[in-house]
Amino acid sequence: MSVDRPWLITGAGGMLAHDLLPALAAADIPAVALDRAALDLTDDNAVRRAVAEHRPTVVVNCAAWTAVDDAETREAEALAVNGDGPARLAAACAATGTVLLQVSTDYVFAGDATAPYPEDAPTAPRSAYGRTKLAGERAVLTALPDIGYVVRTAWLYGAGGPNFVRTMMRLADQRDTVDVVDDQRGQPTWTADLAALLLALGRGALDGTAPAGIYHGTSAGETTWHGFTQEIFRLLGTDPARVRPTTSEAFVRPAPRPAYSVLGHDRLRAAGLTPPRDWRTALAEAFPEIHAVHRAQTKETPA
Repeated sequence: MSVDRPWLITGAGGMLAHDLLPALAAADIPAVALDRAALDLTDDNAVRRAVAEHRPTVVVNCAAWTAVDDAETREAEALAVNGDGPARLAAACAATGTVLLQVSTDYVFAGDATAPYPEDAPTAPRSAYGRTKLAGERAVLTALPDIGYVVRTAWLYGAGGPNFVRTMMRLADQRDTVDVVDDQRGQPTWTADLAALLLALGRGALDGTAPAGIYHGTSAGETTWHGFTQEIFRLLGTDPARVRPTTSEAFVRPAPRPAYSVLGHDRLRAAGLTPPRDWRTALAEAFPEIHAVHRAQTKETPA
């Protein structure tokens, strides 16, 4: 493994990169961090130039169009980032022999399963966002059959950006009760745990111990948004009974949400990699940092 050539991180201003960049630094891996202003994935020349100039050993694509509902009416724009962007990165990586880790989503599935989706389960996205992310997956796997990796994640939260945990902290301050859907199941996943997995997978790719292809990067266990929120309230030291269950029909959104987003981790285990830990354990560890960010932003003094 090269110790002097860097990893290149796109979407460096986002929530996942907030934890991935420190993880690389702690592992003594140099990194080139490019946010959206520094690298526009819709610019073919810029993408090719970035990979050629920096000569990374690994590219981790954290950049994405994540406005799920907006994608329903702006699918071409979302596709330019989520589908064509990874295709450009894959072409640049193919020209330089660079490993590419493409972060993807549970939205590529229909969400109608009753058991965890294996990595090779048929895809059937029901939203524009899911379709555009699936296009990115296919572009990477087609262009880089030996050094292309897709890592699907879901229900991501962290201290580095807006997310469900911080929203529920705000609502806990503002409302006596909160209604949260209890008919969608998934795996809340901390960005720091996903960052650690991406680091391990990238190393496995360079060492030849982790075959190219699709992996799932979600926490162990499963819950509903209602159960997730109750745990957030418990960690806040307030009554979880303030969180009332409701159905998806009460919160109709432009893009359909998967009813079942639990992903299996067999390929990680087969590659000798440990899947992320249970979501409750991770949330308890992540909570102090996220809560501190919440308090700072609301200009409140920590208790």
